[in-house]
Amino acid sequence: MLVIRADLVEEIVAHARRDHPDEACGVIAGPEGSDRPERFIPMLNAARSPTFYEFDSGDLLRLYRDMDSRDEVPVVIYHSHTATDAYPSRTDISYASEPEAHYVLVSTRDDAAPNTTGHDLRSFRIVDGVVTEEEVEVVETYMFAHNGADVVPDKD
Repeated sequence: MLVIRADLVEEIVAHARRDHPDEACGVIAGPEGSDRPERFIPMLNAARSPTFYEFDSGDLLRLYRDMDSRDEVPVVIYHSHTATDAYPSRTDISYASEPEAHYVLVSTRDDAAPNTTGHDLRSFRIVDGVVTEEEVEVVETYMFAHNGADVVPDKD
């Protein structure tokens, strides 16, 4: 399950709408080992295409160096689909290279049906070409989210 703050969902959707009709893309970094998306990092779609996204290799190198210096990892890798459902394409699947990341897609097509997030936004795990959709829980804060962080062990 992806647990993500509402403000980050709004950032993803706003970026997707701004870049439409081209696909938008970016990363949400979080502390290594936490599975908690925290720092929104919009990227430039170097392909500038309505059907494909590509991170600029120089930008990606700078991003990974910056995340390394902050002990962060890419918790969420997101992009938009401008004319199709929020579901990974064959190209998306073949380029997925972060097995621990949540791959979030948002559709900006005119007739996109909103779901529980209020948008056509979905999250997937993509490992070795296998796509698994996961539930998305949108929270206001991580303090009370169902991510186990607020669980206190018994003292027995």
